[in-house]
Amino acid sequence: MATLRHQIATNVLTVTRFRELLKKVRSYRPNDDLGLIRSAYNYSLLHHTGQQRASGEPYLVHPLEVACVLAEMKLDPIAIVAGLLHDSVEDTSVTIIDIRKEFGEQVAHIVEGVTKISKIDFASSEERQAENVRKMVLAMVDDIRVVLIKLADRLHNMRTLEHLPPERQQRIAKETLEIYAPIAHRLGMGKIRGELEDLGFRYMDPIGYDQVHAAVESRRKAGEHFLAQIEELLREKFKEAGIEALVQSRIKRLYSIHQKILRQRITVDQMYDLFAVRVIANNVQDCYGVLGIIHNLWRPVPSRIKDFIAMPRPNFYQSLHTSVIAENGQPFEVQIRTEEMHKMAEEGIAAHWKYKDGPVSAKDEQRLAWLRQVVEWQRDVSDPNEFLSTLKIDLYPEEVYTFTPKGKVVILPRDATPLDFAYTIHTEVGHTCVGAKVNGRMVPLRYRLHSGDIVEILTQAGHHPSRDWLSVVKSSRARNKIKHWMNVHQRERAIEIGRKLIEKEARKYRVALKDIKEPDFQRVASDYGLGRGDDLLAGIGYGKFPARQVLAKLSPAASESPGEADEEKQSAITSVVRRVFGGDHNAIKVKGHDDLLVYRARCCNPIRGEDIVGYVTRGKGVAVHSRNCPNVTNLMYESERRIAVEWARDTAAAAGYPVKLTLFCDDRAGMLKQITAIISDDNTNIRNIEVRTANSQANIDVVIDIEDLKHLELIVSGLRKIAGVHDVQRVQRV
Repeated sequence: MATLRHQIATNVLTVTRFRELLKKVRSYRPNDDLGLIRSAYNYSLLHHTGQQRASGEPYLVHPLEVACVLAEMKLDPIAIVAGLLHDSVEDTSVTIIDIRKEFGEQVAHIVEGVTKISKIDFASSEERQAENVRKMVLAMVDDIRVVLIKLADRLHNMRTLEHLPPERQQRIAKETLEIYAPIAHRLGMGKIRGELEDLGFRYMDPIGYDQVHAAVESRRKAGEHFLAQIEELLREKFKEAGIEALVQSRIKRLYSIHQKILRQRITVDQMYDLFAVRVIANNVQDCYGVLGIIHNLWRPVPSRIKDFIAMPRPNFYQSLHTSVIAENGQPFEVQIRTEEMHKMAEEGIAAHWKYKDGPVSAKDEQRLAWLRQVVEWQRDVSDPNEFLSTLKIDLYPEEVYTFTPKGKVVILPRDATPLDFAYTIHTEVGHTCVGAKVNGRMVPLRYRLHSGDIVEILTQAGHHPSRDWLSVVKSSRARNKIKHWMNVHQRERAIEIGRKLIEKEARKYRVALKDIKEPDFQRVASDYGLGRGDDLLAGIGYGKFPARQVLAKLSPAASESPGEADEEKQSAITSVVRRVFGGDHNAIKVKGHDDLLVYRARCCNPIRGEDIVGYVTRGKGVAVHSRNCPNVTNLMYESERRIAVEWARDTAAAAGYPVKLTLFCDDRAGMLKQITAIISDDNTNIRNIEVRTANSQANIDVVIDIEDLKHLELIVSGLRKIAGVHDVQRVQRV
């Protein structure tokens, strides 16, 4: 009986929600026929009957809520219909052909674009994620409604995430913060981005979330009273000046507060924009008038005045920003914009996306220009992890506005260099860059550009990129162009070295290479999982495959023992390298090879349990890096030198890996005692502790012996629970 009552109540709820959806769509599309939306609702109801979400609700609730989010974006009926049907193909027996037959080509096309890739078997979760994102980026270029539905889908999933187990919560929250929130940001959709970030933060870092939430709540009452006074004063001053403007106020979002605390190493009380006032004026002229009134009322902070009206951000965000200090010493931020700019800031590309004359208008085509660039820049990126890391840079840039000598604006990522500027102008300008002038004076290529800099690039015909440039550039376009050039030219050199090495081995064994035919090379290349003989020679040149081993496979005469002297010499070299580059080589194995020297790279010191990648060095064996090591991105441009490695399963427990942690915390009595207690309670050895204090804040470096990744995560989790500890970071180099 109780179950029946629950079902009736749920049905009433979904019908009521559907009526609200129709009412909402009719409010902004009064002349449209909404019959297709009714049909899609009934179709979804029919095919999702009997299915339940993790919360116990009928599955229909999810597509209905997604459609309501799309209606809040004021999207057209085609997008609403696609939202109602977006999971039909994946979770029911319905096919794209059925959707096409019932609802037409446009709806079927969008639903197909939104449907996840679940039937393709990729090698790893990273590759699967990269392919999903790559497909989404390509689908966005084709029809922006695909990604708007995807964002609405993710938003509702995040709102109901508490019903899933903790492991899935963490995975989905991480993906939301790394991919979906940045996409919303790049599309200018501030409202959805903010909610996605706060929800992701809540599940990704519950301890950090609770700390920031408590800090904000303790200041909320006083802050709201302060903002109410500011609002009232501004309305009076605008009335006196004859300016009509809407005044709003807000307290900064929790995730934004957390990010700023970590980035700037400050406390909540030291933030200029914890409290903010937004002024929405009638026109651009009034915006600048409002700015003058505010600066007459309160003292502005000079470095905090930004004009995004004259120079919009790449996602078309426009506003005037200024931070001022009130009479009581309380800083606050003011954002000034027109109604049109406000709609663009909150809703982004969805605010202007029209489908009356086909899927794309000329104005909105311009808004997607960055996406086409992203697709173009990623063409040469085959590695899924590299694709994701460069995409994140493209989606979440912190901009620097620079100029060519002729006055053209060039927008670059923060900390960009003249090399980034050169590659933004043209690939050949980047390749042949030999120097740069900034504001009329010569600067090194490592020079960090600042907003307002006028940059002139000096080129020289025949000049080529250097591998060192990879550690200099900040933009993914520049990085990918340099890597592509390196790949092509380094491969040619590796093939040449490989050929010389195998010729040298052949002379030693008196084997005539001319007698070895191309099919033999092809056969041996296949044994190594390679496609061509040239790939085999390149592998030898990079040091991935021993020339002697390859020659033995090519010619049986070369398989005879060359004598003990060579083996003893090789053994001596191996032992020296192991002594110099460090131990625990038995803990790591190279997949498919038992005779390659392996050592842990000192730049990141990977510990057991971490995701690792191998890189074949010249003369020193295989360097094993953590997948998150900052050097991996620069090293892995030569894909032939990458080699699969794994932690050995049967190795006896190691004495411990030295790991350095840096804690950023409040400088208070008893803090060090609590930190050492957490570490020692777990029987963890402390090798060293150093403390630095300034402005009531402390940075504590502690080196401890760690057994594996789980041990490290346990220690970090315990440290983060200490009141006043803002962040705990692992320092790669000990």
